[in-house]
Amino acid sequence: MGWVYLGLFLFFIREISSFKVNFKKDYLNPAQLFVASFLLIIFLGTFFLLLPKATHSGIGLIDALFTATSAVCVTGLIVVDTGSYFTTFGQSVIMVLIQLGGLGIMTFASYFSYFFRGNTSYANQLMLKDISNSEKIGEVFMVLKKILLLTFSIEAAGALFIYFNIDSAIISSLSDRIFFSVFHSISGFCNAGFSTLENSLYEPGFRFNYPLHLIIAALFILGGIGFPILLNLYKYVRYYTLRKLQKIKDPHKAIYMPWVLNLNSRIVLITTLILLLTGTGLFYIFEYNNTLSEHSEFGKIVTAFFGAATPRTAGFNSIDTSALHFSTLMLVFLLMWIGASPASTGGGIKTSTFALATLNFLSLAKGKDRIEVYKREVSNISIRRAFGIISLSLIVIGLAIFLMAFLEQDKNIIAITFEAFSAYSTVGLSMGITAGLSSSSKLIIIATMFVGRVSMLTLLIAILRNIKHLNYRYPSEEILIN
Repeated sequence: MGWVYLGLFLFFIREISSFKVNFKKDYLNPAQLFVASFLLIIFLGTFFLLLPKATHSGIGLIDALFTATSAVCVTGLIVVDTGSYFTTFGQSVIMVLIQLGGLGIMTFASYFSYFFRGNTSYANQLMLKDISNSEKIGEVFMVLKKILLLTFSIEAAGALFIYFNIDSAIISSLSDRIFFSVFHSISGFCNAGFSTLENSLYEPGFRFNYPLHLIIAALFILGGIGFPILLNLYKYVRYYTLRKLQKIKDPHKAIYMPWVLNLNSRIVLITTLILLLTGTGLFYIFEYNNTLSEHSEFGKIVTAFFGAATPRTAGFNSIDTSALHFSTLMLVFLLMWIGASPASTGGGIKTSTFALATLNFLSLAKGKDRIEVYKREVSNISIRRAFGIISLSLIVIGLAIFLMAFLEQDKNIIAITFEAFSAYSTVGLSMGITAGLSSSSKLIIIATMFVGRVSMLTLLIAILRNIKHLNYRYPSEEILIN
């Protein structure tokens, strides 16, 4: 029966791949197609999870929809335990949904379209140029190929490392160890946070397995950096290595140094490094005598690092989240809200957005009328988008908190706020209230996860008509701010 489902899935991919986009119709712009692809895979995932073979004792429609949305939106919030409630088939469905959601169904469908047919329309290539962040139209399918190759290579390496760091006494079956490794590697790289363990990495047999923690942390950090940055890093390392070899071969030859590592990569990498180091240090200080007290000194450092990295949309936990100090919770709120990097498998407002906001107020404080960094000027549209994303994120999170606080009056407001931030930023961490939420609150979380994954700005672009050119300008005036 499993082969039948696999056949149906491949048939679905083949049919999606042969779909042709008609850009003459307004309702088929890239933003709408992007949103529709996520909705389609969520509904298909819900259908598969409702099948009798997916669970041991059946699952309700709302819970199936919640699980499918959480998997496709790579969030990790769960209403039922993944390991005990779902069968191997059900867990495999969740794993496939995570992979499709992490990379985007359009990435798979478009590449398979090119693979099966050997050609594609110019209109499709224009759309895919935006989706894949390609610089040139001719690079579209080469970039998609690199993204898929890079993803599967990292996940395969991650699964291998995880497998060799699992205690065979805890998971005795060879097939179970292989499935565990593959599942957690995909979940880690896609920043999903799903685990077949009841308490994630806080499970007694895995709580002190520090090499495993570091492997999974490496996976979700790489997944959260973003594909354009990873490809740019590869290009930079390759160029740097060749330049060094050339210098050794001919020391007196002058070597031209082009701008290989672009501004976007520099900003994202530095922001990510600052957040990791600052977060680790503060987590270590705040939790030293609390959740870190049971660990060795090395274990405290690893757990503090993991605790600072996982809120940035990964969702795995190696400590009891509900036992964190209030000061640590405030740190986690900030890290969840910032999230991962653009064009990655993670959510949040993104590191580049946070960096631009920071650079903007520093620029204003210095009396500058523009943002300059690394001898480059940041475009005005980037700044406008950054502040639009920040404003919309706070509106969506605030609305979710307001509605859930009204519906769940017996729940702690901090736990509700934590849940809303976690859902919007597709983190998956929880203070233990997810399973006990009412159906209405679950629907609110479902909507918040979806909006957080596709972004509210993308939804607005999909709904509103896109005016491409304004052939006029009104007289400008300054507005009083303070």
